[in-house]
Amino acid sequence: MPSTSETTAWALLQGQQFMNLFTYRKTGEAVKTPVWFAQRGEKLYVTTTMSAGKIKRIRNNSRVLVGPADRSGRPLGPTSDGQARVLSASEASLAKDALDDKYGLFKAVFDFFGTVRGIDRAYIEITPVER
Repeated sequence: MPSTSETTAWALLQGQQFMNLFTYRKTGEAVKTPVWFAQRGEKLYVTTTMSAGKIKRIRNNSRVLVGPADRSGRPLGPTSDGQARVLSASEASLAKDALDDKYGLFKAVFDFFGTVRGIDRAYIEITPVER
């Protein structure tokens, strides 16, 4: 059972497996990426590769939008504002644990093949922002 903060902070994402993460280029153009996510309290966690464009965009502009989506990025509801930051290596374990708990074996297989291929993982933390 989710905590009260999990049911209010990101209510639009409850029960979803994927969300669209909108990050912003320096020009202000939004870039939509469907991602796996996990929630702990009022924070959302996402993993990606260290070299992904969204990492660079978040470092330049921490403003993001999130909204429920299917695996191909088709929106399934409204979006909500968030503030994102790339977690340091020492902070990543909370995000990794949250994603491992939610996605289980699928995430373990995903991580295994990433490790075999030498992919460096990055973790993103997103907090809600009132409109």
